Amino acid sequence: MSDTAVRPRKSSVHKLPVAGVLRLKSPAETWYKPALSVVVASGVPNLLLYSLDRLDLVMYTMAGSLCALYGHNLPYARRAHTVLRVILGMAAGFAVALVTASATGSTAVLIAVGALLAAVQKTFCDATRIGPPGNVIFAFVTSAALFVPQEPGQLPGHMALMLATGAFSWLVTVGPVLWHREGPERLATARALDAAAAYAAEPDARTRHAAAAAVQAAWQSLLAAGRPTPVRQGLERLVVHAERALAATAADGHLSGAGPGELRRWAAATRARGPVPGPPPAPGTVEELFGIDAERAGQRMRRGRREARRRLLRALGPGSPVLPVAFRTLVGCALAGYVSSALGAGHPYWALVTAASVYQPNLSLSWSRALQRTVGNLLGVLVFAAVIPFARVGPLVLVLCVLFFDFAAEALITRNYWLGSVAVTPMALLILEFGGFQPAGELVADRALDTLVGVTVGLLAAIAVTNRRASGRVERALAAAAEARHRAERAAAAPTADAPVLEAARRRLTASLVELRDASDVASGEWWQRALPEEELLAAEQAGHRTLAATARRQGLTTLPPENGAA
Repeated sequence: MSDTAVRPRKSSVHKLPVAGVLRLKSPAETWYKPALSVVVASGVPNLLLYSLDRLDLVMYTMAGSLCALYGHNLPYARRAHTVLRVILGMAAGFAVALVTASATGSTAVLIAVGALLAAVQKTFCDATRIGPPGNVIFAFVTSAALFVPQEPGQLPGHMALMLATGAFSWLVTVGPVLWHREGPERLATARALDAAAAYAAEPDARTRHAAAAAVQAAWQSLLAAGRPTPVRQGLERLVVHAERALAATAADGHLSGAGPGELRRWAAATRARGPVPGPPPAPGTVEELFGIDAERAGQRMRRGRREARRRLLRALGPGSPVLPVAFRTLVGCALAGYVSSALGAGHPYWALVTAASVYQPNLSLSWSRALQRTVGNLLGVLVFAAVIPFARVGPLVLVLCVLFFDFAAEALITRNYWLGSVAVTPMALLILEFGGFQPAGELVADRALDTLVGVTVGLLAAIAVTNRRASGRVERALAAAAEARHRAERAAAAPTADAPVLEAARRRLTASLVELRDASDVASGEWWQRALPEEELLAAEQAGHRTLAATARRQGLTTLPPENGAA
């Protein structure tokens, strides 16, 4: 157990945020990548179906096309595997939905299966940390498929359409490797440089955590990128400089190399398509992680894969904080679907999907998402009401409208979830038009009702189904951080420790501090659990960053004045 043990305290109920929940942020710098990918992945099969006069099959091709939304923050080697797993997971859920739809027309059974699928999808998306858009796309596709009547003989053809468009989505997401092979690694490195510059300019707990997380993400991106290239060697050297700035500032020392301005200039040049900046290697560091030491890098990659499997098993094992959120999803989605059905709504799966979208890592974030979803959906039905007369001009116009809202959703959602929902809602409603005409007024009323039901029931389930395991994750993170710190201290004190040993100890400690802050942030927004040990968390973070600085000095990463030599 950590020397900063968690002491039991009274259960706590935190205030739920209101201010700032709807505030717009700057768009993500790569917002256009998923936006363009989903337009291409959807547009080609949809236009092909239009040419064949079979737009009634769009729902089946959309199931595969939406897989193009995933993996855009990953290096291409990792992205290829991740998107393939997304497609296979989507196919599994889609197959269950189609088989169930062909076997029964019972609304109660369909809702139960939809809720169970949503819970399973939530569990695996959280456990594997698959990234945005997470489980919501899976829930949307499988829940919609459940409520489309099927004949057993149609299932092979419908699954073939989904798999074919899924394969096309894989090509769309992985294809850019042909002309921008190291693009994701360059972006991750640039973010690490920017975060290190921000911390060096204004050192505080927030910028320190952001810098540590960005540096850790950059190393993970480089290690997952595949075989060594000269560009990746240059990127590694830049990440070392970002670590150097982080360590020197944490030790209250002086940067022996780049300052904030130079770090930012390197970041800007790294984002560009030109050559990677070539600063001299930091003194005392291993210069070529991907070059001279390729065998060691390969061993680390294999260990990384084993660690990923172990992490997945831990995430799904007893005591996992993922499981209470999955149970929330199961209960909330089922109840939302049944309440919607009892109220006479024609599309109860909309309430189910709304509930699934509400559940975030903790109750505070779920509350924020519920407000955003409500505002976005209600505005979205007004947009649909305004657009539907134009969309019904002809089938081609309908196809183009859906593609427009596909693009708009990804373009807007990084600014705030509610803004993206304004585009997602009319897109989802327009997709129904491919299956046949439905009165617009009924669609608007059903969507508004299901939104309110899904949000209300989903939040009630989140409050009722507690996640006391979040504080247990903090305990484990404290213990892991203490162990990593002790290892790093021993490595730094050993006169015979070589560069690879020190490097491994520093990376392990950085990763443990990032996990500690993430665990604390998640637990701080949960109800009905012990209050967080704020003093112990602060002490553990401070001690960890002091040890990081000492380990960096031992490697020669920083040059400090003599009076600051003690850790």
